[in-house]
Amino acid sequence: MKAAVCFEKDVLTVTDVSFEPPKAREVLVRMVACGVCHTDLSVVNGTVKMKLPCVLGHEGAGIVEEVGEEVTHLRKGDKVVLSWVAQCGECYFCRIQRPNLCELGERINAGNRMPDGSTRLRKDSRELNVFSALGALSEYAVVPARAAVKLPEDAPLDKAALVGCAVTTGVGAVFNTAQMPPGATVAVFGTGGVGLNIIQGAVIAGAERIIAVDVHPKKLEFAKVFGATDVIDATSVDPVVGIRELTRGRGADYAYEAVGRKETIEQAYQCTRKAGTCVVVGVGSVKEQISLNVFVLPLFEKRLLGSWFGTADVHRDMPRLLDLYKQKKLKLDELVTTTYKLDQLDQAFTDMKNGVNARGVVLF
Repeated sequence: MKAAVCFEKDVLTVTDVSFEPPKAREVLVRMVACGVCHTDLSVVNGTVKMKLPCVLGHEGAGIVEEVGEEVTHLRKGDKVVLSWVAQCGECYFCRIQRPNLCELGERINAGNRMPDGSTRLRKDSRELNVFSALGALSEYAVVPARAAVKLPEDAPLDKAALVGCAVTTGVGAVFNTAQMPPGATVAVFGTGGVGLNIIQGAVIAGAERIIAVDVHPKKLEFAKVFGATDVIDATSVDPVVGIRELTRGRGADYAYEAVGRKETIEQAYQCTRKAGTCVVVGVGSVKEQISLNVFVLPLFEKRLLGSWFGTADVHRDMPRLLDLYKQKKLKLDELVTTTYKLDQLDQAFTDMKNGVNARGVVLF
């Protein structure tokens, strides 16, 4: 089968690889679609450190082709969306209803291998690591069964793929992490795939005003499509000043950072009003630290929250998101602005860097 493999830094190759059949608690999925996510590009350019070679792709959907032993919730022919955090349902964090922090999922993502440390993919005799044990940028994927979420038979897989990462992360940051009430004033830093879903999550939650901040004019246009009431081009306007001007000097009730940079995290916190909530969704560099004034930290009573995968319970939330799509409350069609073949992945990454798409999707 064909798969996108990063063999070394800045080297991405679409090549033939072989796979083993699923073992116990695993399934084989024929991939139908995979979103083009910035995190995959970050593996290629070295921003996200990962042991190479590695098969890329973590935002995918497909059809179950084979089921391993001890798998009871799936059967051949089922449509599934893949979750890059497998959720075991048994560990401490799953038991306290924080399955996005599942210990099994953490272990898988630390090594990008199956829970037992093995891999099902090879290039000739060479073992391949697999992003989140999914490797969704390939024609087939052997994945942990708990990472495959069953979908309704009528689910459109080219759209459902995006629920595997960007949609769940963005909408979940609003619904689950912040638990934002109706009537809020919202600021969103970064209007890529995740930021756009924060915006539409805020729309569904009943936000009164949504201010989008970015440096790409095209992305700000996308933000308006998804519900932003105001936009700020950070190349020409200080976003903290701009947001305060739009909020009578108070600042936003809720500020969401979807970039993962020190500067934008600090700006998001600064533009949050007293007793407001700042949610950091973007994943930054392990080498960076943010700076907060220790005097105003207790004085202003702001909440600073991290949001990992939208604080989601994927087996609960992903089907709900598809229901919102069916009700025409969640925009998925508008997210898929360009489709690509697997051998066009380099172009898809280039388009993403240039802000061409709301979300690009590879179709198999």
